[in-house]
Amino acid sequence: MAKKKRLTKAIKTLTTPKQTKINPKSAGLSLGILFAVSMIFFSLWVIIFGTGQVIINLAAIFYIGYNTTITGMLLGAIYGFIDGFIAGYLLAWIYNKLG
Repeated sequence: MAKKKRLTKAIKTLTTPKQTKINPKSAGLSLGILFAVSMIFFSLWVIIFGTGQVIINLAAIFYIGYNTTITGMLLGAIYGFIDGFIAGYLLAWIYNKLG
């Protein structure tokens, strides 16, 4: 009888879904890096292909100093990292609280 209880408990443990937690710091770093690389990519795209200046102009409204120069790309990467980190951290934190 005890063996059956242990087996039942083991099966229940294996089949019961558990809520996975997301590390907010890791999520923030991941999104921060992704956003920073994206900002550099957008700038390089405009420099190389000459199209998409509208995206840079739109981003420059929110990110002071962001443009297609080296300094502007670095500023954009910093802004992108900060925004991405905050977004990733908050999303993971909210996900963990709701779960």
